[in-house]
Amino acid sequence: MTSTLDRPRTSAPAGTAVPAARPYDAGLLVLRLALGLTMAAHGAQKLFGWFGGGGLEGTGQFFTMSGYPAGETMALLAGLTETLGGLALAVGLLTPLAGAAVLGTMINAMAVKWGGGFFAPDGVEYELLLAAGAAALTLTGPGRYAADRFLPGLRAHGLLRGAAAVLLGVVAAGVVLLVRD
Repeated sequence: MTSTLDRPRTSAPAGTAVPAARPYDAGLLVLRLALGLTMAAHGAQKLFGWFGGGGLEGTGQFFTMSGYPAGETMALLAGLTETLGGLALAVGLLTPLAGAAVLGTMINAMAVKWGGGFFAPDGVEYELLLAAGAAALTLTGPGRYAADRFLPGLRAHGLLRGAAAVLLGVVAAGVVLLVRD
């Protein structure tokens, strides 16, 4: 027997335009919070040296050693992308673009770690999981409990918009990888 909480409402009460909550909206919220806050914390490591990170200088040296030109500039871009993209995912703001930003960053992270196998600490399993989560959110949209619900153009998320954003993230990652030695 299912309770009324388990059954989706098919219509809103008279006079309201609020669609019924669905169980997967709560699941998308959990995914957005976990992925978004994780990415924001990684960005804060790069930008500010928080949580044991190297800050711009240390991260910039890592980027230079990894073959990227202008290491500190690349560290700034990666840190901003991770922090702002992560926070936007967490609150569900501009979700297709935020997901594309995180996806592109994780593609670059996988390229840097490629060759270390699949499993941590040297493998790409962690980065692959973050990239897959970002792509999934980009394709599905943020769910009902998101800031996008208050933006008229983003209320209704479509697969085409999500697929275009995934493509944007992949192309942007490819462009950045082209400048890498």
